[in-house]
Amino acid sequence: MSADPAPRPVVSLDGPTLPDLAVEPAPAPTSARRRPGASFFVGAAIVCIVVLMALVSFVWTPHDPTFVDASARLRPIGDPDYLLGTDKLGRDVLSQVLVGARTTLFVGLVAVGLAGLVGVPLGIIAAMAHRGVGEPLMRGMDLLLAFPALLLAIMFSAVYGGSTLVAMVAIGIASVPSFVRVVRSGALQVLGTEYVMAARAAGRGPWAIGLRHVLPNVSGLVIVQASVSFAIAVLAEAALSFLGFGTPPPTPSWGRMLQESQELLFSAPRLAVVPGIAIAVAVLGFNLLGDGLRDHYDPRLEDRR
Repeated sequence: MSADPAPRPVVSLDGPTLPDLAVEPAPAPTSARRRPGASFFVGAAIVCIVVLMALVSFVWTPHDPTFVDASARLRPIGDPDYLLGTDKLGRDVLSQVLVGARTTLFVGLVAVGLAGLVGVPLGIIAAMAHRGVGEPLMRGMDLLLAFPALLLAIMFSAVYGGSTLVAMVAIGIASVPSFVRVVRSGALQVLGTEYVMAARAAGRGPWAIGLRHVLPNVSGLVIVQASVSFAIAVLAEAALSFLGFGTPPPTPSWGRMLQESQELLFSAPRLAVVPGIAIAVAVLGFNLLGDGLRDHYDPRLEDRR
C-alpha cells in the first residue's frame, strides 16, 4: 500500500497566522540584477575624485583662494609657484578649483536633499491617495516643471537677493517634480503586487503600507534620480553663479570663474578652460553614475539597448 499523502497545513483566517504570513514585503529578486557596468565604475571614480578635491580643500590649498596678489597676475600654467596659473587679480586658480568643488557639492547636496525630502513623500501620496487628490497633485507638478531652476532663482533673487541659499532653494524646488513623477510611477507598480494586496487584506493601514512596503521598494529609483539630479544641480549652480545669482564673492565658484574669464577669453583662455573642464567632468561623472545605477536596479533597460 502506498503511504498516505501528508496533510495540508490549515491556515486560519481568524487567528494571527494570516497577518504574520502576508505582511512581509517581498524582496526584489537579486538574481535579475546585473553587476554594475563600466559606466558605473567610471562615474563612481570621477565622483570620488570631485569629492576628494572638496575634502582636501577643507584642510589644504596651495594658496589662499581669495588672496589678491597684483605682482602675480596672469601667471601661466606650469608656473613653479602656481601649478594652474593665476587669474587677473593674482589669485591661484588651482586653489579656486578645489574650493569651487566644495561649493558645488554643498549646493548640490542641499538642493537634491531638499528635492528628495519633498518629492518622495509627495510621490507616494500621489500613488496611494484618491484620484481626486493624486491628479491635482500631479498637475501641480506639471505646472512647476514650467519654471526651471534658472527662472526660479531669478524670481527669488529679485525678492531676497542673490545668494547661495537662494540658489540651493531654487534648484531644489525645480527638482521636486522629477522625484514626484519617478516615485509615483514606481509606487504604482509596487501597489499592484500580491504582497501589498495581502497586507491590505490583513488590515494594514495606508501609512504602514507606504512606509514598510512602498518606500523600501522605490529606494533604488530614488538613488538613481538623486544621481541624475545632482548632475543637473552642478550645471544649474554654475549657470546661476555665472549670471550673478549664485554664490557671491569672494567665495570661489566654478561658474563665477567662467564669468570672470570672459574679458580675457582670447588673451588667457586657460582661465575659462580650467573651470569649464571641472564642470564638464563633474556632470559627466554624475551622469555616468546615474546610468550605471539605473542599469543595475532595472536590467530591462540594458536589454533594450
